[in-house]
Amino acid sequence: MIPYGKQSINDEDINSVIEVLKSDFLTQGPIVEKFELAVASYCDAKYAVSVSNATAALHISCLALGLKKDKIAWTSPNTFVATSNSVLYTGANIDFVDIEPDSYNLSIEELKKRLVEAKAVGKLPDVLLPVHFSGQSCKMQEINQLSKEYGFQVIEDASHAIGARYNNKPVGNCEYSDLCVFSFHPVKIITTGEGGVITTNRKDLYELLIRLRSHGITRNPELMTKEPDGDWYYQQLELGYNYRLTELQAALGLSQLKRLDEFVIRRNQIAERYNLLLKDFPVKLPSLTENIYSSYHLYVIKIDSFKCDKSHKEVFSDLRKRGIGVQLHYIPVHTQPYYQSLGFKNRSFPESEAYYSAAISLPVYFELKDSEQDKVVDTLRECLGL
Repeated sequence: MIPYGKQSINDEDINSVIEVLKSDFLTQGPIVEKFELAVASYCDAKYAVSVSNATAALHISCLALGLKKDKIAWTSPNTFVATSNSVLYTGANIDFVDIEPDSYNLSIEELKKRLVEAKAVGKLPDVLLPVHFSGQSCKMQEINQLSKEYGFQVIEDASHAIGARYNNKPVGNCEYSDLCVFSFHPVKIITTGEGGVITTNRKDLYELLIRLRSHGITRNPELMTKEPDGDWYYQQLELGYNYRLTELQAALGLSQLKRLDEFVIRRNQIAERYNLLLKDFPVKLPSLTENIYSSYHLYVIKIDSFKCDKSHKEVFSDLRKRGIGVQLHYIPVHTQPYYQSLGFKNRSFPESEAYYSAAISLPVYFELKDSEQDKVVDTLRECLGL
């Protein structure tokens, strides 16, 4: 089976973890801070906060921006459920904005329309979570302009997009957002096993996030409500969580970060080769919007039902049977039973549902060989009946 995604672990990665195992700290040591500083530097952001996974990162990001009961957040239906779930964890209300037909990212035109409608009824979002699907940044400059006009805050869900660039600047620099979240799950661009990082340029959010990831506790006397009782003293200022990253994970991430650009270059090479090999197939290929450099976490094609005799489901199943580990990213969130129980209906977001009816994620990862990619393409050709 050729999987759709796979981590790349070398001896330096392994040795970095072994060094931590031989050290005095397995958690809450110096490597976590080194990793955070390295991510912030890479992204050209002032601060970075590491956590146990990207869902935790999204959760405390939502809390840090004040989401709670009776507040509202919007995101894309074309995402993993963790994005919208993180809003619901805070008690806030969730809604969706449909996607563009080409980038599969949140549609700016649809967002403008929804904002006008929401303003008229007094239900503007407090927070927007644009999702950088497959590694391609959303149109953040336009989103930033709308955030200023309508008064909402922005969390970039860049779980797919570390190493990507927008307007020739690294995704995660937070020029157009309050916070940006990355995922380091093994199928992502780099991995810490499980793990996530939040970047920001706001000191107030940074300090709050540090507390929220560790039980809401501070040891900083300047933040306490009274003089410390002694050197042992700490105070819990908020209801926080145990969302810390371990030293082992941080060491792996720090080592992986050294190869991030190499990983992204290779993914772009694979994507360009797919574009060439598949140009005459009855499929729609990925397209990049202007001023975008994608990290290509995913390479998604759409089956053209007007040019192909096989159904989307038949092609997907046949590829799997023949050893090509394709996947589908994503089932529109509003169609999930839990979200339907909240009142969402099918056919509410037609572009997302049209995308779902045709999309297939082909294998793309650093160690994918040209011969394996050729096998993917040849098998797809057979499955399409070409």
